[in-house]
Amino acid sequence: MNDTQKPTIAVLIVAGGSGIRMGYDTPKQYLDIHGQSIIQHTISVFEAISDISFIHCVIGEDHEVLYQQAVQEKNSHSHSFGGETRQQSVYLGLKAVEDRKPDIVLIHDAARPCVTKEDIHNLIHSMKNHEAATLAQPVTESLHKNGIMIDRNDIWIIQTPQAFYYRDILKAHKNADEGFTDDTSVYQAEFCQPVKYIACGRHNLKITTTEDLKMAEKLIPSQAMETITGSGFDVHAFDDRKADTIRLCGIDIPHKKALKGHSDADVGLHALTDAILGALADGDIGSHFPPSNNDFKNMDSHLFLDKALHILEQRKGELGHIDITLMCEEPKIGPSRTTIIHHLSNYLNLPSNRISVKATTTEKLGFTGRGEGIACQAIVTIRVPEND
Repeated sequence: MNDTQKPTIAVLIVAGGSGIRMGYDTPKQYLDIHGQSIIQHTISVFEAISDISFIHCVIGEDHEVLYQQAVQEKNSHSHSFGGETRQQSVYLGLKAVEDRKPDIVLIHDAARPCVTKEDIHNLIHSMKNHEAATLAQPVTESLHKNGIMIDRNDIWIIQTPQAFYYRDILKAHKNADEGFTDDTSVYQAEFCQPVKYIACGRHNLKITTTEDLKMAEKLIPSQAMETITGSGFDVHAFDDRKADTIRLCGIDIPHKKALKGHSDADVGLHALTDAILGALADGDIGSHFPPSNNDFKNMDSHLFLDKALHILEQRKGELGHIDITLMCEEPKIGPSRTTIIHHLSNYLNLPSNRISVKATTTEKLGFTGRGEGIACQAIVTIRVPEND
């Protein structure tokens, strides 16, 4: 993985099982914990991680109604139908996201809702140095088989998520025989290469029995969330340098004049970053990235936004909605509006119907009316745990 390029990381949540061992009429992934389905608890952990590009669920063909009820109003992820076995479901899920061209895919069981953001970060980080990795629990108890003690050293309980380069695991599943119960086995059968084990605790249990369900109820916090609003405002002037494009909201838009700025002068991302920091009551861009520091000169403003998102993630918060208003006589924003929304939706892992991008002139009044620069106002809503 190239450190200078942000990879597209997909999450494939396998949710096609019937869960008959639980003894319930409803499949286990749709059972309730603290007023929310197990699958939604699982989805929410990944939704809170800014490194995740998109989430795709693989469900049973007869679970459509249950699935829609379980995820409620959430629509920041897609879904498709699986097959008769878990192995078939994973392969069908991988094929379903092929056109979205993920670089890395994390494959996770819907019935493991207690995985933590730290666990997932550790797994993603390991892919910088390994071709495949999985969360796993080292065995600590004594093991016996037919009265003979087994050496427990180097014995691991394999968990999920499991991480792979997308092209590799797709090839492995395409060529695999039936009978595999996890994806690291499929990968190793194809490539004969070791998979990196990332130590994880017992908390990342798979809900299989009623006892597991009770344990998960104790591990998952029943904490209410509150909604907070923040606003940001930024201005950048044009200078006399000729240019072909300017950067607005992370997109290069054709324009003949360059914008002045210590960084890349992206007035849209600057306002958005300040709005998030404002909602968190955590200063502004200037306090985190002082313009007096030449280390930040010509910096891509996505890095400013990444900092604000990282702070939001540390506070266990999530973005709910963003509203951006660009104020200028030129360039015309309308032709690029859809592209901007699509970019922000992908970058923020936020549905496009929760992103508003508007443009207005100031009726020839003020510096924007005279065509001397661009201003931007951004308003965001975030959700953070109560009493954060």
